[in-house]
Amino acid sequence: MKSFTSRRAQAIVVAIAAGSLALTGCSENTGGKSGTDSKKDQKDASVQSKSVTYADAAASTGPAKEVPGAKSGGTLQVYQEAGLSHLDPGQIYVSDAGQVANLLFRRLTQFQEDDKGNVSVVGDLATDSGQSSEGGKTWTFKLKDGIKDANGNAITSKDVRHTVERQFAKFIFDGPPYLQTWLAGAKYDQYRKLLPGGGFDGKHLPASVLDTPDDKTVVFHFDQARPDLPQTLAMAGYAIVPEKGDTKEKYDKAPVATGPYKIQSYKVGKSLVLAKNANWDPKTDSVRHQYPNGVNFQFGITESTQTKRLIADKGEDRNAIQLTGGVESTQIQDVIGSPEVSKRTVKGYQPYVMQLAFNLDRMKNKKVREAITYAVNSKSLIAGEGGAYGGDVAPNYFAPTLPGYEATYDPYGRLKTPQGNIAKAKELLKDVPASEKKVVFAYGNSENGQKRKVAIEDALTKAGLDVVSKEVDNASYYEQIGKLDNPYDMYISGWGQDWPSPGTVITPVYDPAQVADGSPNYSHVKDPKVGELIKKALTQEPTEAAKTWKEAQHYLMETVLPGAPLWYTKQFQLSGSNVGGGRYGSVSSLIDINRLYLKS
Repeated sequence: MKSFTSRRAQAIVVAIAAGSLALTGCSENTGGKSGTDSKKDQKDASVQSKSVTYADAAASTGPAKEVPGAKSGGTLQVYQEAGLSHLDPGQIYVSDAGQVANLLFRRLTQFQEDDKGNVSVVGDLATDSGQSSEGGKTWTFKLKDGIKDANGNAITSKDVRHTVERQFAKFIFDGPPYLQTWLAGAKYDQYRKLLPGGGFDGKHLPASVLDTPDDKTVVFHFDQARPDLPQTLAMAGYAIVPEKGDTKEKYDKAPVATGPYKIQSYKVGKSLVLAKNANWDPKTDSVRHQYPNGVNFQFGITESTQTKRLIADKGEDRNAIQLTGGVESTQIQDVIGSPEVSKRTVKGYQPYVMQLAFNLDRMKNKKVREAITYAVNSKSLIAGEGGAYGGDVAPNYFAPTLPGYEATYDPYGRLKTPQGNIAKAKELLKDVPASEKKVVFAYGNSENGQKRKVAIEDALTKAGLDVVSKEVDNASYYEQIGKLDNPYDMYISGWGQDWPSPGTVITPVYDPAQVADGSPNYSHVKDPKVGELIKKALTQEPTEAAKTWKEAQHYLMETVLPGAPLWYTKQFQLSGSNVGGGRYGSVSSLIDINRLYLKS
């Protein structure tokens, strides 16, 4: 899962976790004093790595359980620094658009959380989480009755087929790749050969791959077992796009809603106004609510301004939340120092690892990459995110929320020298030609991006490197660094598991088969051994696979070195006093936007 660069790095909203982190995922937050004990925080975060369960039809039947004390009415205000890069579900793979998607779009399945940190997959448009056969190679879903889109059109199996087939179209380039590659049995970006027209030319996937025998039935056929399919289909990137309303490239600006809200107006980069969708039936939805009359997203509001306004808690700010941003680092003490303000926060460990990704097509000298890995100042970078409330030093590529996390695996001494080992970096660079010491660093044009730029330049300059920093538009940051032929040597990126499995980190980020434009393999890793280990792990049982994923991480860090691990992220978000229902969501790693209401 991409994080979001400015805050969570838009690739990661790295905001700041305070307090006795409610890392069980979803408990109500009432403030706290801790947040500075990384070992305890990481132990708490391990709750998020437990297995997700698949629910039956009873758990998938709406309406959703009422939020205690919830009321209907009013307009929820949502503040965000950068605009949204996409609204077309097929293009959504970052946290900000993912939050918006929870209000606008439904999928075949959806994640459901309780107050104890338990997460299950329920049927969303489907009657349950899916029925598997043939050893997990075939999955069958039945659609619920009475499902309509915002235009009043019934959702049928043909709309599900269309949603899947349009993923093969060329204009879809920024979303998750799992389902397409599984169906095609092809390498990343090669799957399009299965259906080059994306279904728009009247040609469809063969029934041996995707079958829709009637209006209520969808059957997926794979060449190998895909036990994680229900979790995959719960991703925002696979939300339903009704065939009748699909406008191809234009859909990104005016998608058709299937969730509790629909788009009333959208000014790209400025505002997004949502109104209630009268065609959404709560009796069919076991996850979402429709408490506010509307939701007003305002873009272009910096984190510092968001924090000041929410602390002051005046006027419409009383009805506001932060979308993926967090409490601005210099104002953390103002928040935690006031019990009245602190109780309006949600806190939790995020699944993201921030790293300085190296473009291996340009940075071919491993000594330079090693020198940078030793030199980077994680302590300084974390300070810009809020210190201990913003994150912990990352010694490797696995987050504490991920099964297989190794807290002591630290091949570059990041834990011993979080401020950077300049002497070691200088030693490695001693015989490196001057031409290879010039490195081009891309950073997002946000408040956090500026802080990171300063920290990177300072550390690498001290090590003897010539850093040339290039500013990149924050809203399109991942799109820019996702281009194979980009002009940058390195860039900060963040990635978190799509579900609790190392395979959802190693595979999308480091698989040689996924080196392509728009792929999250930002370092362009092409090492064949990495590919072999991935293929091996994907065919193994979880216990054996865990050993292979561990081997893959060690090989990546010690032999390939595609990036320097920087920090693990925490989240610390603030809401207005009139917002009710706020809790930390372990699936989104943000405030759970599905259950918010206004108290008056």
